[in-house]
Amino acid sequence: MKASNLSVLIGIGASLLASHSALATENGAPSTAPGIYGFSAGFMPPVTDIGNFSIRSSYYNANKNLNANGDENLTDFSQSVKALSLTYIKMTEKTFQNASYGYGIVVPFLELKIDGMVPNTPININGKDTALGDIQVIPYILQWHPSPNLATNTQLQIQIPTGHYDKNDTITTGLNHYTFSPAFNFTYMTESGFEVSSSFQLDINTENKDTNYTSGTEYRHEFAVGKNFDAWTLGLGGFYYKQLTDDKGPNVIDGNRAEAFAVGPELSFFRPGLPFVSFHAYKELDAKNRTQGYTAALLVSQSF
Repeated sequence: MKASNLSVLIGIGASLLASHSALATENGAPSTAPGIYGFSAGFMPPVTDIGNFSIRSSYYNANKNLNANGDENLTDFSQSVKALSLTYIKMTEKTFQNASYGYGIVVPFLELKIDGMVPNTPININGKDTALGDIQVIPYILQWHPSPNLATNTQLQIQIPTGHYDKNDTITTGLNHYTFSPAFNFTYMTESGFEVSSSFQLDINTENKDTNYTSGTEYRHEFAVGKNFDAWTLGLGGFYYKQLTDDKGPNVIDGNRAEAFAVGPELSFFRPGLPFVSFHAYKELDAKNRTQGYTAALLVSQSF
């Protein structure tokens, strides 16, 4: 694919799909899902009469729940998250600061399971939940095309506590707090079809009123690097996640700051007139104060 054809891509960056990779930061994992922005992160969908619809299915499995030293908080641990997320993005003819304006919404459905033993005790920690997750609204998306080879966008996501939540449950699909997430994304492609895409996002969390707990501000850098072969793009993707500020609340130890790095193969398909399809499989490494495992996700996106 030549760089000049990028302007007609259905931007995978539009799919701000909330599919929690684990629990809330309060319980040791990100507030919003990593692994969303791969190839074409800098592109939003084109302006169409109806808009863009995306569906993303993902599976996360972890066999470690680690503390700040990399030691296991629970033994015989397992956690899984199955997610199906539906996204609607509408780009408009309106402009602001020479950028195209758009908006959107993301609705996630989650099935969560967790099981583990407290070390050196007979205490078993287990639970499951299947329900609607926390919906994300995207009040603004601004898309720029500085050159035929470069696309950038900035946007704001607001995650609303619509998911099921009970402070006495071990695991829940809802986080019971708001999260405000400004993001900047870009895609650069050479005339020969070499692509670099990246995303930079902050998650700013409000207090969980039921537990008086406030998760710290989180930073995420997502990336994908690869080569285009006709309608296919193949390469490596992943993310770096780091909590920038301490958690605040009862029984917080050393700020409870989480960190992780993930990498793995990524593949996408795009041909004008057909849906955009993307798949990746990431392995998490060097996690602290959170779970560590792997995730796989398949996304299909189409504008109408």
